[in-house]
Amino acid sequence: MLKIELLAASQGDLVAARTQMALSLGWHIVLACLGVGMPAITLFAEWRGHRTGDPAYRLLARRWAKSMGVLFAVGAVSGTILSFELGLLWPGLMSRYGEVIGLPFALEGIAFFIEAIFLGIYLYAWDRLPPVKHILSGIPIVVAGVASAFFVVAANSWMQAPTGFTERDGQVVTVDPWAAMFNPATPPQTVHMILAAFMVAGFLMASVYAVAMLRGRRERYHLLGFLVPFTIAALVSPVQIFVGDWAARFVAENQPAKLAAMEGLFETQRAVPEHIGGFVVDNELRYSIEIPYLLSLLARWNSNAEVIGLNEFPPDQWPPVNIVHWAFQIMVGIGFGLLALGVWAAVAWRLWRNLPKTRWFLRAGAVSGVAAVVALECGWIVTEVGRQPWIVYNLMRTSDAVNPAPGLRWGLALLVVVYAILTVGTVYVLRRLAATPIPVAPQERDVTDYRVE
Repeated sequence: MLKIELLAASQGDLVAARTQMALSLGWHIVLACLGVGMPAITLFAEWRGHRTGDPAYRLLARRWAKSMGVLFAVGAVSGTILSFELGLLWPGLMSRYGEVIGLPFALEGIAFFIEAIFLGIYLYAWDRLPPVKHILSGIPIVVAGVASAFFVVAANSWMQAPTGFTERDGQVVTVDPWAAMFNPATPPQTVHMILAAFMVAGFLMASVYAVAMLRGRRERYHLLGFLVPFTIAALVSPVQIFVGDWAARFVAENQPAKLAAMEGLFETQRAVPEHIGGFVVDNELRYSIEIPYLLSLLARWNSNAEVIGLNEFPPDQWPPVNIVHWAFQIMVGIGFGLLALGVWAAVAWRLWRNLPKTRWFLRAGAVSGVAAVVALECGWIVTEVGRQPWIVYNLMRTSDAVNPAPGLRWGLALLVVVYAILTVGTVYVLRRLAATPIPVAPQERDVTDYRVE
């Protein structure tokens, strides 16, 4: 009886630890995406303002810069929480493999400080430096933000494809930290994440101005506020589709159980169709729409290729299939939806040199930001939940890495309170910034060539 009670308590702590990590990562990753994409979009707006003399660009850049400062500060808090959680929640991982994955975390810390220093210079020197020098002071922010994302995702990539070390009798004896950081999963996963960051930042920023335009704001300021980030995100979208295919092909080669869960595939087959929708019931995917041969073609570039099913693996090594399958479906569906939205805008611009003159386009633009965030979160669910039960793929189970000390549930409860306070505070400050009047020249007050029906 005592053994059963201890096992139940341990499993409860594992659930609490995974939930806490999921909440922290899911909350922080949105801010991280804004930290990667927003500086580049802001710099572009400032550069266009100085190049064209258009005050609307400069006003947008200034407002976005202030928001960047707020989001960076909040992201620093949530990022610090995540760094502590690695040691507090997963001591088994860090004690055994900490020296293997320490390099990307150390480099990420350097990138973070560079970003913080130059962000301070950029914000403080807005009216104190010549325009060209001020724009140049923002370039390190962009580079450091992208570098931070690269290093953190490289560490996570190692957990998907562990390399760069030798292990003997359960102990790491030799380490090649560069080989560990540049593991086989690093190229597709880091590129996929960085592009996703630009999509999330662009569509989120554009959605704010789409809402304002739906409410009747037609100043050039709001039109450019929508057009600049939306265009950048829309240009990234088709590239992301191809990179996503690259990442999925890596999964097919190196993590066949994850691919099988993504597709709800239980039996190893040839000429496997792609399944859209459906639910797994009694180890069978039901109610899905099949596209013949497509999965084999996408996974192996061969319509008759074999794809391994979950039944090739012990059931205790299966990830939660319905969760992974539907997260993948939602991510892909939203990705193609955002691609279609960009194509819609591009066709209208090609034909009429203007955005589509329908409220439905603005409505779609208004929800594109939330949709991009949902796709981002679903992508990380596929990546992290799809790897279960392994915290280090095929080497260490998540249950073996969790902190065995009792009380992790209290940490989860405290974290919920902290993030609730951070969320309310961040939204409040951003709304106050948005409410600050923006001076607009009389000739800029209306965009006479853009009307929606």
